[in-house]
Amino acid sequence: MAGHSKWANIQHRKGRQDAKRGKIWTRVIREIIVAARDGGGDASANPRLRMAIDKAKAANMPADTIKRNVDKATGNLDGVNYEEIRYEGYGIGGVAVIVDTMTDNRVRTVAEVRHAFSKAGGNLGTDGSVAFQFKHCGQFVFAPGTSEDAVMEAALEAGAEDVITGEDGAVEVICEPGDFEAVQKALEAAGLTAELAEVTMRPENTIALEGEDAERMQKLLDVLEDLDDVQEIYHNAEI
Repeated sequence: MAGHSKWANIQHRKGRQDAKRGKIWTRVIREIIVAARDGGGDASANPRLRMAIDKAKAANMPADTIKRNVDKATGNLDGVNYEEIRYEGYGIGGVAVIVDTMTDNRVRTVAEVRHAFSKAGGNLGTDGSVAFQFKHCGQFVFAPGTSEDAVMEAALEAGAEDVITGEDGAVEVICEPGDFEAVQKALEAAGLTAELAEVTMRPENTIALEGEDAERMQKLLDVLEDLDDVQEIYHNAEI
């Protein structure tokens, strides 16, 4: 089960996210609100809310802030009504880009996303124009040197679809979104801690960018990241 390494790209992405950590609370709060609104405020019965709360705790968000936003979403407090909108487009060199947003004003959001693409040399596409190039799945990535056998044993027994070893030794686990929690618990029970664990849109194929093209693509991602309404960005570039 060999495969191309995602390690460098993941480390690059995490570094960029750490530099923008001030936005994380805003994004997590929106995720909590939408998850609680759509699936109820009981985290034990709402997997999406559990994942949002886990993100909030990882970002050191106080428990009362988490509770206040759950209450806001479930009608116990007045709050803003966010809707989820996905945009698809192309970046530099034909790179496919998916932008997930949460907004209280879709007219503002689409204008900002379109401007970000055009400003950085990309193009906003239509619904479905690039989504077929991605797989909606749970993803765990372990640092190079992690035992592939240990990961494989725990992951596959818990229902994972595949275990892929990258060229530099990083180990990646792929599962169905609905199996994410079961696989995560099994990996943790086996003493295995993933550097990255999320439900994501994983590109089926990647496009390598270097030099000026890589810089232009990173600029597009940075401009999109800076938009208040953007929650997640998925792309198939290797920068």
